[in-house]
Amino acid sequence: MNEAPAFRAFFGDTERDFRLTPELVTELERITGAGIGGLSNRIFRGDFRHAELLAVLRLGLIGGGETPQTAADLVAAYAARRPIMEVFPVAVGTLEMLMFGSASVVSETLVADQGGEV
Repeated sequence: MNEAPAFRAFFGDTERDFRLTPELVTELERITGAGIGGLSNRIFRGDFRHAELLAVLRLGLIGGGETPQTAADLVAAYAARRPIMEVFPVAVGTLEMLMFGSASVVSETLVADQGGEV
């Protein structure tokens, strides 16, 4: 079976892969108390909690190959205290890859508008 597609974005100090595997989706649902469909729909609409964005990023980094500790450290350093609209496109791109197999022009443009950096 093929590996789930990854959303690649500059995050922190380098380009990183963000991927949500089936096991990580289950964990995301547990953490947020929401099903993946409803959670994704809300985030795409801009109706989300900050903690939900951070959970998507942390779990996406783990799925992308980072250790759980490194993922938590990266999110704490480069997402938790940053303006929400800097990290929002990365969370959206990660969820789009999960739901559709590709990121939309919108999320890729949002990341590029940030200078390709988060």
